Amino acid sequence: MTTKPKAQKFRIRRNSSTASAAAATSDPAPQQDAPSSPQGQAYSQGAAQAMPDPSAVSGTVESAQSVASETDIDAIRQEGLTGRQLRMARRVAQKNGLAVTSDFDAVRQLRQQGIDPFQRANVLELVAPNDAQTQAAAGHMQAATAKVPADQAKVQLPQTVQRQKNLPSTQVGPGDNPAERRAGEIRRIQRDIAKRRRRNLTALLGRLAMFVILPTIAAGWYFFVMATPMYGTKSEFVIQQAESSGSSGLGGLFQGTGLATQTDSTTVQSYITSREAFIRLDDDHGFIEHFSDPDIDAIQRLDEDASREAAYGVFQDHVQVGYDPTEGILKMEVIAASPDKSQEFSEALIGYAEEQVDQLTQRVRSDQMEGAQAEAARAEIDRQAALAALVEVQERIQQPDATGATAALQQRITTLQIELDQERLNLASLLNNRRPNEAQVNAVETQITLLEGQIDLLRGQLSSGDGGSIVSNNALLRQAEENYLIAVQKVQSSLASLDTARIEANRQVRYMSISVAPIAPDEATYPKSFENTLLAFLIFSGIYLMISLTASILREQVSS
Repeated sequence: MTTKPKAQKFRIRRNSSTASAAAATSDPAPQQDAPSSPQGQAYSQGAAQAMPDPSAVSGTVESAQSVASETDIDAIRQEGLTGRQLRMARRVAQKNGLAVTSDFDAVRQLRQQGIDPFQRANVLELVAPNDAQTQAAAGHMQAATAKVPADQAKVQLPQTVQRQKNLPSTQVGPGDNPAERRAGEIRRIQRDIAKRRRRNLTALLGRLAMFVILPTIAAGWYFFVMATPMYGTKSEFVIQQAESSGSSGLGGLFQGTGLATQTDSTTVQSYITSREAFIRLDDDHGFIEHFSDPDIDAIQRLDEDASREAAYGVFQDHVQVGYDPTEGILKMEVIAASPDKSQEFSEALIGYAEEQVDQLTQRVRSDQMEGAQAEAARAEIDRQAALAALVEVQERIQQPDATGATAALQQRITTLQIELDQERLNLASLLNNRRPNEAQVNAVETQITLLEGQIDLLRGQLSSGDGGSIVSNNALLRQAEENYLIAVQKVQSSLASLDTARIEANRQVRYMSISVAPIAPDEATYPKSFENTLLAFLIFSGIYLMISLTASILREQVSS
């Protein structure tokens, strides 16, 4: 990158007395003020030497060319050029090797040379002047400065302004370059940031090592080296219900699915992990004694003087029972320090579960059967009593069938009544004669009297008898028969209820079917060293992350 040098500024000061004297003369040609000061004389001599056609003047009389240049300069001054345009004209004049006395003189000389000082192409082609031009301009400036008296140091435009020494110099050292200083500051900031990053990274690694890595290593050492191998025996069983061919509704809809025995399955699941099952297992198979073995590591071993609650906690940790509601399958895993004990504990718990399944519906089935049987017994007793009462009534009235006797008696009365009506008709026909036969009339009347007497007798037998009236006897006999029939119906209904209760009781039966029998493994199932170590690492990492986030949030809140 090349920096173009700045053009030196020149200012010319005229002598007012000389200009007024020249104006007062009668010479028609315009005259230029002769410079009275040494600085003005130096500039005049330099301008005269730089002109292509100089003319020597003496005294205060200027040549026609000088007067014409002054006139052109005055005309240029009247154009109202800006300071930037004037400086641009001076730079173009220096580029073309012209010796000018002022910015306006530079514009004038460039125009005489046919060069437009304000053309953009000329501005872009500005280059640094050569050494000869620079030395010549410096010599003229020094000579002009040396000839200016102290009393004429008054600044008038345009004139050369001496450069102050306290201004910034273009010659900068390696340490004074702003770009280098900025780069140095950036490098210092980068080093500081890198240092802080290394310090923060070191602190982070230290915290991770303290709170995550070391605990994970300790957990892995325990799982791989110290932990006692444990054996898990797995088994699966399902609780089933006796199917009923007459089931309908929702019962028939869920028949054969896990929803039909879901309550029983959850009940058995809760019972296997209950304190009752734990106590039975300990009394029958020595659960606490097994887990108090000194060969088991200190973390998994149960203390010899441990309470029952502590032992129950170990039982819950080593007996896992899961329930699949879609299939209704209970999955159980029993963990112990030896495979034989694991299988033994598993079989014992399955036996306890079967007993619990039997007890689930035993009371319901017993209640149903007992009620049906008692009802059938009472119906049978009532039937026997009704039968005895019927026999007693029949023996007392001497009629096995009161309905048949009454019907026969009514039939006899009806027959006699028909004969009586026939005899009365015969009597009426005999009496219609003028001279009825008395013998025949008496005979018919006698027959009618006998028939009426017989009818009255039979009616008397129908209303009363030796053992009472036939109607009352019939009523007693019919009541006894009806009571007997009702008792028979009750017996039949109770027998039907007994059969239904027996069917329902059979349908309420629950039984446990083992789909996967408990078989002891030949290799240790636990501990799962790699999985447990990875889980410990994730747990410690999560705890550290949670604490770090909490501390960062609190620190930000306090600082704000």
